[in-house]
Amino acid sequence: MSILIVRGPHGSGHSLTADLLYHLQQQALQAGRTLELRACGALRDFIALVGAAKSEATEFVLLDPGDLAPEMRAHPEAGLSEAIDDLRAPYIDVHDDFGDGRECCAGLHKAPVATVIINGNIESGYRIGLRLALRCLEMGRHRDALTTGNGIDG
Repeated sequence: MSILIVRGPHGSGHSLTADLLYHLQQQALQAGRTLELRACGALRDFIALVGAAKSEATEFVLLDPGDLAPEMRAHPEAGLSEAIDDLRAPYIDVHDDFGDGRECCAGLHKAPVATVIINGNIESGYRIGLRLALRCLEMGRHRDALTTGNGIDG
């Protein structure tokens, strides 16, 4: 896998539809990447999923805490900051509520590449977040080719 979405629970009306997930996966495949979704319903599970994203195969992470954002702020001792600091991959925060997105991960040591907040429209947030992640990965690929000479192996 190269891009991982870690998604917390969302109230009604903010679901990630199978159609949207398929569209996002196809967009990633067209860019030569894979996309996997891991969803959970509790803060400890969200933190565990972030911690498990340390794999070498994970090139980028989209973090969507959903309804867990207030709990994250209330319980900084739960270990989210440490799990994010241990990520090897860059990450983007995706939110559908301006207040939650702005305050959710304040104080984390490892800052996100970007925070995408589309009030009341998590689907657009995912689309934009994925485009940003793919662009960052593509720019990294070009940068790697330039640092190895002319970009031609052999």
